[in-house]
Amino acid sequence: MVSPELSHQYSPMAKPHVRNKTHPCLTDGFLFLGGAFFALLIVWSFSSLLNSAPRFDSTPLSEAKATSEARSPGCAANLRYDPPDETFYDDQELSYSIEKKIEDWDEKRKRWLKLHPSFAAGARERVVLVTGSQPKPCKNPIGDHLLLRFFKNKVDYCRIHGYDIFYNNVLLNPKMNSFWAKLPVVKAAMLAHPEAEWIWWVDSDAAFTDMEFKLPLERYRNHNVVVHGWPKLIYEAKSWTSLNAGVFLIRNCQWSMDFMDTWANMGPIGADYAKWGQIQRSTFKDKIFPESDDQAALIYLLYTEKDKYYDNIYLEGEFYFEGYWLEIVPTVRTLRRRHAEKVSESYAAQREQYLKEAGNGRGSWRRPFITHFTGCQPCSGDHNQMYSGETCWSGMVKALNFADNQVLRKYGFVHPDLRDSSLVSPVPFDFPDDGPWG
Repeated sequence: MVSPELSHQYSPMAKPHVRNKTHPCLTDGFLFLGGAFFALLIVWSFSSLLNSAPRFDSTPLSEAKATSEARSPGCAANLRYDPPDETFYDDQELSYSIEKKIEDWDEKRKRWLKLHPSFAAGARERVVLVTGSQPKPCKNPIGDHLLLRFFKNKVDYCRIHGYDIFYNNVLLNPKMNSFWAKLPVVKAAMLAHPEAEWIWWVDSDAAFTDMEFKLPLERYRNHNVVVHGWPKLIYEAKSWTSLNAGVFLIRNCQWSMDFMDTWANMGPIGADYAKWGQIQRSTFKDKIFPESDDQAALIYLLYTEKDKYYDNIYLEGEFYFEGYWLEIVPTVRTLRRRHAEKVSESYAAQREQYLKEAGNGRGSWRRPFITHFTGCQPCSGDHNQMYSGETCWSGMVKALNFADNQVLRKYGFVHPDLRDSSLVSPVPFDFPDDGPWG
């Protein structure tokens, strides 16, 4: 508080006679301020006493603070928050290897999500797409370019639908090569992404050809694996082509971990690998390969242990969850409508009402969801002798450009000729329905 003397010294407007007279309003003001200050002091002391009281709950500090600290603005997951509490990642015994079992995975995931509550919203719909290719350059002169186009296609699809994607090009288990290489990657992805409910494996030679269609995850709520297949071909025809294991969804849960162990042990890491190949060929007469393969192994488990596995594995046959390219490529046709990329899912839902009569599968004019170039190996250049290599490569280019047009047109351009990836043209506002716009 400034004294009257100092006030008078530094204020040119001060008057000498004021120093000797105390104003009644000033006195009342000092009394009011003193009382208010005293009241605040009491409130502050009481608040400090309460805050210093011991905590009687057993919740770790980081869990108690998680709700306030872990949430980022809006509904987005907080990528910068990771509390110091121990999780399964701190367990020295835990292994990402396909040869090591994982136990209590559901509880471990549940605890991790509890410590990271910003990931809880939308957890049931969260998908991580996993794909990959060989670690060395392709033998086929155009193989690396085709694989790049296939990867771009998957990145575009994931961007449109908000999915994460992991591309692997190393063997995580040297024994598990060729078609078995996917299983170690899928298991590692399950551990690396406890926030994801689903891991979605898509072969490198499969392309999304309906970029707006979204997985009907609600349909699979009571199942743990989704694969394109047909029960009659499994249980009546006993066919090696009754399903295709090149594209599958698997739930991130303990049941799936156990199932992966059983499935993988029919492969090269299993003690009875050679025997499994013989058993599969004797069971499925149309099986081509003499050694045990992942697809035949999956079919065998469904066929021989139906009570154990059938109710948990959804055989999707209502749409092209993945479709054989030779049936699909000649039928691609056009659908027109310009819209912003961010609302693609909304457009797909609106479009569906006009496709009720389109049907599904062979003969349908509905866009195939995924076109799978089974029998064509873009990297090695090998292919099924039923058709030429040129048929494979030209079919891939046409399907990839068809899909790419669905992306490019949102940026104002298209490939005018599906056979030529290098050409693009601006999209007119009222472009014709008979063009290759996708």
